[in-house]
Amino acid sequence: MNIEEILKGMVDAGRVPHAIMFSEPDGGPAFGLAVGFLKYLYGEAGGRVAKLIHPDVHFIFPTTSPQTSSSLAPQFRELALANPSFTEAELNSALGIEGKSSLIAVAEAKEVLSSLSLSALEGGWRSVVIYLPEKMNQETANRLLKSIEEPSEKTLFILITHAPEKVLRTIWSRCQHFQLGDALRAPDFDSPELLDTLMDALSSRDLFAALEAGEKISALPSRENAKAFCKFAADAMRNLFIAQQGLDLPATSSGKASEWAPRFKKTFPRAAAACFDRAARLVDRNVNTKIVFTDLVNRLSSLC
Repeated sequence: MNIEEILKGMVDAGRVPHAIMFSEPDGGPAFGLAVGFLKYLYGEAGGRVAKLIHPDVHFIFPTTSPQTSSSLAPQFRELALANPSFTEAELNSALGIEGKSSLIAVAEAKEVLSSLSLSALEGGWRSVVIYLPEKMNQETANRLLKSIEEPSEKTLFILITHAPEKVLRTIWSRCQHFQLGDALRAPDFDSPELLDTLMDALSSRDLFAALEAGEKISALPSRENAKAFCKFAADAMRNLFIAQQGLDLPATSSGKASEWAPRFKKTFPRAAAACFDRAARLVDRNVNTKIVFTDLVNRLSSLC
């Protein structure tokens, strides 16, 4: 049974969960799948759902202050109708925020909670689709948490993430999860043994060995290689996070998540992924790689 059939079966059985999370690669099928599910859920009103104009279906996505998702709804709608498998970069371009740091700010949470406090305009379901919940700041996530934990009757949250390990754990744990596509596909990197060595040293609490591993990483032949390592390692942390939740990993996943899972705290993958992302940004800014990876090792060691 495919995911579409599972989702329709939930509706037919009257067992729609209050929160669903789709994990996918950038440009994956989750948005189109979510809209198709909502179209089926809303029955006769599904036509307006498909056009993204149903008054009881709200869409939240990362923007830049002071703009909110509702103020940019026409641009979002035009993009999503033309290409439901849009990428984050295509969304930023459609919104006119290329090259800017976007997030889901607390104003979005206030707006959604205000809408959810009212009765459904058409007396049926009220739904909130959150694209990239990993971009919610802490205050936004905390404000939405209670509604996701204890939603009103016929209230549904659908979250679409490209980085499940970066979603607030309390929100992640309240959702029913679906993995789409090759979201855990390993990025291209020719020396995965460097990460293996580093992770072995960290799990053994051997700082000297970890620093030696950092030295070898800093000696990669180019900054592009160093950034590729960081991307590979961050992806491996995502796989470690998924493995620690007891979910299946595809054969193409990066790293040795299943082996590492019992050796690290469950708080480790999220924090470590942030460390690898930070290291990649520093490398991109031409910071000395030896300094970057020595600092990285120290930060990772403090997490163990």
